[in-house]
Amino acid sequence: MAIIDRVKYDGPGDTLVWRHPPDDLTWGTQVIVNQSQEALFYKGGQALDLLGPGTHTLKSMNIPLLRKFIKAPFGGDTPFAAEIYYVNKATKLDVKWGTKSPIPILDPKYNIFLPVRAFGQLGVRVDDSRKFVVQLAGTQSAFTVNALNEYFRGIILTKAKDYIAETIIKKKINLLEISAYLEDISVELQKKIGKDFADFGIQLVNFMLQSVNVPEDDDTVKRLKKALSERAEIDILGGQNYKMKRTFDTMEGAAKNEGGGGMGAGMGLGMGLGAGAGMGGMMAGVMGSVASTQPQHTASCTNSKCKAQVPATSKFCPECGKPVVAATSKCPGCQHDVAAGAKFCMNCGKRLGSHSCPKCSAEVAPTAKFCGGCGAKLA
Repeated sequence: MAIIDRVKYDGPGDTLVWRHPPDDLTWGTQVIVNQSQEALFYKGGQALDLLGPGTHTLKSMNIPLLRKFIKAPFGGDTPFAAEIYYVNKATKLDVKWGTKSPIPILDPKYNIFLPVRAFGQLGVRVDDSRKFVVQLAGTQSAFTVNALNEYFRGIILTKAKDYIAETIIKKKINLLEISAYLEDISVELQKKIGKDFADFGIQLVNFMLQSVNVPEDDDTVKRLKKALSERAEIDILGGQNYKMKRTFDTMEGAAKNEGGGGMGAGMGLGMGLGAGAGMGGMMAGVMGSVASTQPQHTASCTNSKCKAQVPATSKFCPECGKPVVAATSKCPGCQHDVAAGAKFCMNCGKRLGSHSCPKCSAEVAPTAKFCGGCGAKLA
């Protein structure tokens, strides 16, 4: 069996506790403890002396408990078996934590359950080496930061979830707006979780809640974001303008449907006109532009140099800007002014101008009661 005369540990930085194999030591063996380390001696299942940074010789008086336990003589290099636990006391600030699966939390603003994920980072430091080794590391040959993270994962997630839910409910915070409260939540969670770490000799140096979010591919989240987007669009455009936009979108979508050509365009136009009728005067402008493409009665511009043909309802010539006097005539029935060329009176509905006899097709005057060709009575 080998006799150890020098013990030192220079392992990975993520190792918090490393146990030296229980080989035979001798009085006079040097135990080298690096800065930010401590060495704890075990013998017979008991934690004995704790050595700080420096070089220590086992025959010195700074290991009285170990000396007393093995009853070693003061003279000679007496071999004995003991275990040395090296404890890394450097601060670890890059410990990641997060939820493995989303947590359903009721959103107080929209009254729906949303799947919530939380992620963050924390910093730890071994504060009490003896308590840490005895209560947590135990007899393991090595105890890493990942092992520590796994051990405290349940505590972190439980308290983080409870406090986030409590904050959301009490302060009526929408989950999509919680980013503004991350710092305040982090401070409170450090106080709550720090006590659990301290019970095992660990100081929670800091605790950061970096993100509280929801999965983008979740159906509930998709529907909520779509509804919020539409509401924002309504607020920007106004109710009537938003309805008009949706009408145009419907018309455009129908026109692009397969089956194409006239069928698609006709269906789109029909849907648009139906929606316009249901919305009252909202589509007046649209219908007006459609009507402007139809033939209209015209009048002549009063400007002798222009004489442009303009709609009979116009007050000014669109070509030269001069006033327009629309050609009018009197209705033979009610004597109301009607536009030149009109077929019916807009006041009493009487047919205007000459028309044909329904029996012999002979042309008759608008005021005639009987046809001059066949004598038939006219309506």
